[in-house]
Amino acid sequence: MRALIDRRDFLRAAGTAFVAGLSGRALAATLDADAVFATACQNRSGTFGVAILSEAGAVLSVVDLPERGHDVTFDPVSRRSVVFARRPGTFAVIFDHAGLSAPQTITSPAGRHYFGHGLFAPDGRLLYATENDFDNAAGMVGVYDATDGFRRIAEFPTYGMDPHEMVLLADGRTLAIANGGIETHPDFGRAKLNLSTMQPSLVFIDRESGSLIEKHELPQDLHQLSIRHMDVSGDGTLWFGCQYEGPAIDRPSLIGRARRGEPLALVDMPDDALGSLRNYVGSVAANPSAGTLAVASPQGNSLVVLDAATGTIVSVRTMVEVCGIAGDGAGYFATTGKGMVAPASHAAVNSADHVWDNHVLRIA
Repeated sequence: MRALIDRRDFLRAAGTAFVAGLSGRALAATLDADAVFATACQNRSGTFGVAILSEAGAVLSVVDLPERGHDVTFDPVSRRSVVFARRPGTFAVIFDHAGLSAPQTITSPAGRHYFGHGLFAPDGRLLYATENDFDNAAGMVGVYDATDGFRRIAEFPTYGMDPHEMVLLADGRTLAIANGGIETHPDFGRAKLNLSTMQPSLVFIDRESGSLIEKHELPQDLHQLSIRHMDVSGDGTLWFGCQYEGPAIDRPSLIGRARRGEPLALVDMPDDALGSLRNYVGSVAANPSAGTLAVASPQGNSLVVLDAATGTIVSVRTMVEVCGIAGDGAGYFATTGKGMVAPASHAAVNSADHVWDNHVLRIA
């Protein structure tokens, strides 16, 4: 319990300093921008935070975190964002990207930890987070009341193991969740405990009742293809990216499409483009206005853009440790583990102070 209290004290103090110390110029730039981008980061001195970046890639502000963060979600109703701890972290931080109020921290209950992802209900009243019931090796969705201090009010199963990213479909009620299928336990850090018996799946769940709508699994010969990241293209297709836990010499397809009522369909890619991903997709982002989909591989130093209608390759770009991607105009805003920010319509910049984590979120 002492560690949780320490985190609360840390974030309360860090939040106050953030609001008090945000320069007038940075605040004005944040409020005036058509869009900003949020991403977890690490200071080159070793501390952690979540950064707000301008459309040109400049750092506008940073909220300190006690440990490494992972992904960020945004509520357009309240204008608040949440950054989740990287697995097996137990904290999530709610913050106002304009710096007008102090951040707030919440912690997962005993026996649970976060998987780094979550989302808000359309009306902003509820926050959903993918979590691990680690003693029972079961995926859960924690439900938090955003109108009552983000008090945890319920949970329901993900009908699988190792839930990672989830997205809300256009009906506002159906959650799509990627169950990676890998058993982990915080007593063993980030060790993968069941690679020979993995059972990844993609599930559709009614967020209001918690009931399973559909569950889709890959063929048995692809049981080590962990489904992890997803996004929805303009026509409503759910795209997913995978990480392969089998032999490194194998080259399974890593990108697939899903729709309710239809089986999962993996996308064939040219050998050179598939090889550039090195069996690892770290992020998936759709750009509905451009009709494209991007996947990033920090292992393969590769950013691949596909036509969302046909699944054919539009471009392959080499970027060292690229992972964070978000739709930006007709292209993509990308960040790397080396500290580079590459906006779609501005020159790439390198941060002298920070390196960027796996995901980046566009806040319009």
